[in-house]
Amino acid sequence: MAGPHIDRLLETVIKKNASDLHISVGRPPTIRLDGRLRSLETKVLEPDDSVAMMKAITPERNQQEIQEEGGTDFGFAFGDLGRFRVSVFKQKGNISIVLRLIPYKLLSFDEIGLPKICKALCRRPRGMFLVTGPTGSGKTTTLATMIDYINSSFDRHIVTVEDPIEYYHGHKKSIINQREVGNDVPSFAEALRRVLRMDPDVILVGELRDLETMESAITAAETGHLVFGTLHTTGCQGTINRIIDAFPTHQQDQIRVQLSVSLIAVLSQALCPRVGHGRVAAYEFMVVTPAMANLIRENKVYRIDSSIQTGKKFGMQLLDEHLFKLFSEGVISGEEAVDKARNAGEMQDKIDAFQRGQTLMEQEPGKEEETIILRTT
Repeated sequence: MAGPHIDRLLETVIKKNASDLHISVGRPPTIRLDGRLRSLETKVLEPDDSVAMMKAITPERNQQEIQEEGGTDFGFAFGDLGRFRVSVFKQKGNISIVLRLIPYKLLSFDEIGLPKICKALCRRPRGMFLVTGPTGSGKTTTLATMIDYINSSFDRHIVTVEDPIEYYHGHKKSIINQREVGNDVPSFAEALRRVLRMDPDVILVGELRDLETMESAITAAETGHLVFGTLHTTGCQGTINRIIDAFPTHQQDQIRVQLSVSLIAVLSQALCPRVGHGRVAAYEFMVVTPAMANLIRENKVYRIDSSIQTGKKFGMQLLDEHLFKLFSEGVISGEEAVDKARNAGEMQDKIDAFQRGQTLMEQEPGKEEETIILRTT
């Protein structure tokens, strides 16, 4: 029996609007739909099936890398229907593949529910805007939306450094050049070393993954460029600590000062399945006000969360506040709010109290009727 054809599987992913496709020997092809894994009704994959699928989509250079390194990452366009980011890797001697769908359609600020102030921050001539969160939390989509807004609204030179390129941007009001690590440039650090000679206004760094890249990004933000970057951290407070801790102890005071001057905002997000169908992003958002800059400079990062709570007029909010709001509006389930919360115990208590309140409110009308009946008899 012939194995399933990769093209047909990719069409299924696009038709069902799944986010990922998993190809693994010993089980049928599996898609991730609304955050949950669902096996497709097709045969269990044999080693030959996964090798044939890998060869159908993987460039020669990347096939070489699989042989030498045991894995490779790349992106490719599937006709006019969408792009895929691909990770091919060996496990137990067999080939496994994970494909992430990157839709061609860029979303607007309103469609992904970004805080309103993000538009104003995208107009800034300089500074660093970080988007953080675990893998698969929608960081790439958020950044693509912001880059597209700048590209459509202002005349800027935008340079992106990505591994691999995910969303393709065409020139609009801005000029946009997208450099792919491994294809156009050997590393993020090398790309950032050269980027300042390219007369950029806006720089997007796909991932601040090492000390050199972080240093270069902070320097670029200080020297009059708007820099966007991502980190795999949870929460704004955790993001600041992660950057400072990446530096040697003797440099940390200097980095605190640089960050307090160059950082303009941190957006930390989590992607949650909606009740019913689809997914929704929950955000923690911090704008670096003068008060916030002082906390970073004076090593009082532990006070950031309480400053976010008092910074509502700037659009700031804590992740757990947004999760509870989404739960109370019926957008996500209570279990999901607890799973994604930074303080799960506190979230559970709030949800229990909310549900008790709901139950009491539902019981109240009956009590009123009872008292009216008693009065009239």
